[in-house]
Amino acid sequence: MHKISGLTLFFSITFCNHLAASNKPIQVKVFIAAMFEIGANTGDKAGEFQHWYQRYFRDSQPIDVKGTLKPVFCDNDGICGGILGMGKVASSASMQAILLNNKFDFTNTYFILSGVGGTPPSRGTIGDVTWGSWVIDYDLGHRWAPEEGKAGASTFMPRKGYESIRRYQLNPLLVKWGMALTSDIKLKDSASAQVYRMRYPQPAARRLPKVLKGTHITGDTFFHGPGLSKQAQYISELYGADDYITTEMEATAITQVINRLYGKQRILSLRGSVNFDQGNPNETTLEHLDPAPGETAGGFAETVENIMLVGSTISDHIVKNWNVWKIGVPNSREI
Repeated sequence: MHKISGLTLFFSITFCNHLAASNKPIQVKVFIAAMFEIGANTGDKAGEFQHWYQRYFRDSQPIDVKGTLKPVFCDNDGICGGILGMGKVASSASMQAILLNNKFDFTNTYFILSGVGGTPPSRGTIGDVTWGSWVIDYDLGHRWAPEEGKAGASTFMPRKGYESIRRYQLNPLLVKWGMALTSDIKLKDSASAQVYRMRYPQPAARRLPKVLKGTHITGDTFFHGPGLSKQAQYISELYGADDYITTEMEATAITQVINRLYGKQRILSLRGSVNFDQGNPNETTLEHLDPAPGETAGGFAETVENIMLVGSTISDHIVKNWNVWKIGVPNSREI
C-alpha cells in the first residue's frame, strides 16, 4: 500500500475542488427565449435570435442540451439564450429541457420570451414592440362554424378545466419596469413599412412605431381577418385581461412550463409587430394572407432589431443592478 504524503493529499484536494467549481451550474440572471432563426446566428438575414446573439453571445460557445431544438449560449455576465422552436409544443418542450438540465441554475432568473407577431390595425402598427401584460391561450375552448350558431354571436366558448392555464397575468410591477425603461426608445422604421401603413385608415396603424403593452394571444394557427381578430379581443375581455394587442404562438405554453418550476413573477413577454392581423378595407382576408410580389408589409428587419433594442435595455439593467434584482422585482423607488 502506497503512503500518501501530506503534500500529495493537498494537491489532490485542491484539484478536486477546482473540478467541482468548474462543474457548478451557470447562475442564469436573464434567459432570452427566441422562437426561430432564418439561417445562421450571424452574417445573414436576421430572424428572432440573431440580434440577441450578436449583442451577447458572439464570443460564446454553444451548450448542447438534450431535448432542445438548438444549443444554449451564455455570456460571462449571466445572460443566456437560445432558439426554442415555433409553436406551443416545440417551444415549451425546449424550455422544459433547458430548465431541467443541471448545467444551469434558474433559481433567480428573469425570462424574456422574445419574438415577432401580428397586431390589429386599431391598436398597433408595423415596427411596434409590445410588453405582454397578459398572455392568453387562443385555442383552449370550443369553436364552431358561424352558420352553426346564432347570427352575429361569438363562435368561441371556454372549456371548463383549463381555468388555471388558459391565461396568465404577468407580474404588473415587472411590466411596469419594462415600460418605464423602454417607452422612450426611438424605434427603427423603414420606408416600405411607412408606405404600407397608409393602406389602412386607422390612426394607430398609420403612426410611427413605439413601445406599448397589452394582451398577447397565443395560438397555433396564424389567424387572420377582422372576424378572428374580434374574437381574440372578445376572449381577452371574457378573461378580464387588457385589450388584445399581439398575436403570437408560444408565450402561454412557455409560461406554463416556467410557472410549474419557478412561478411566473419573473417572466416578460416581448413581441415586435411585423404584420397586421387583417387586411385593409380594399383587400380580402385571403388576399392579405397571400400577397402579390412586392405587396408585403416590409419592416421585418427593423422590427427584429427593435425587439432586441427594447429587450436588452431591461436585461442590461437587471444585470447591472443584480444585487437588488436577484432578491425580486424592486419597487420603482429602489433604483
